[in-house]
Amino acid sequence: MENNSNNLKQANGSVTDNIANDEIDLRELFTVIWQGKLIVIALTILFAVASVFYAISLPNVYKSEALLAPAEAQQQGGLGALASQFGGLASLAGGNLGGGSINKAQLALEVIKSRQFAANFIKKHKILPDLMAINEWQHKNNTITYDDELYDKASDKWVREVKAPYQSKPSMQEAFSVFGEVMRANADEKTGMFIISVEHQSPFIAKQWVSWLIEDINLEMKTRDVEEANRSTEFLMRQLKQTQVADIRTVLYNLIEEQAKTIMFANVRDEYVFKTIDPAIVPEKKSAPQRALICILGALLGGFFGVIIVLIRFYIPKSK
Repeated sequence: MENNSNNLKQANGSVTDNIANDEIDLRELFTVIWQGKLIVIALTILFAVASVFYAISLPNVYKSEALLAPAEAQQQGGLGALASQFGGLASLAGGNLGGGSINKAQLALEVIKSRQFAANFIKKHKILPDLMAINEWQHKNNTITYDDELYDKASDKWVREVKAPYQSKPSMQEAFSVFGEVMRANADEKTGMFIISVEHQSPFIAKQWVSWLIEDINLEMKTRDVEEANRSTEFLMRQLKQTQVADIRTVLYNLIEEQAKTIMFANVRDEYVFKTIDPAIVPEKKSAPQRALICILGALLGGFFGVIIVLIRFYIPKSK
């Protein structure tokens, strides 16, 4: 029992010594930092000033966005009444109001993110300079200036110097990577709504691109469905001529009627896939950069590096 009591006292004494050593080390740590406070303060100020200049050098970026809903959800109204004039089209229209409309909208969302759609969009609207060579947006007269080292607006020529495999004029693959950084298309699973947004130095360009994106994706999906319906109709008509079986002809007529319905809806509706709930506007307030946050993080980073340097200067010689 006496040995156990002695061992317990030694263990308690060891724990007490460790706690005391930890307190001494912690006190020593604060003492070292306090002695090197000038270095910490100097680096904090240096990083803070540098972050201020960096934040000021960043251009304002404006974000314009539009709220969209699947357009086929509106099909049951006036278009459903219009379809009733074509025999069984009314019931067919009502039967497609379920998951099909959501799937079509989700498909359009993926199409708008695709390389092919982005390339066609950039070429169609000739936005490559505004995407990759912009230098500054002039607020007073709403004009864009371009980086002379990248793009010569007067001659409409790219003059940037790049290494292979890149070329002076950016390829669509290179442009797509930049376009993907400024354009966002997302779906809200809870509400079933969709948001398309664009960030740009010019709020007017941001708004215009969002409007063009909505128009182009509706047109793209409409064109795809109409072309597919026309091909299907041609195939069904050929099959109809080759058969005299009454039941098969009835089925073929119904299938042709479905294709006619698709073409009809596409021709009478501009908002084919997405119906605009809240259109894009010219934003008045910038969305980025967050200059205050950049300055705060810069100052904190400077203080952190200052503490690290002070500790290294104190402990490295002692370890040797």
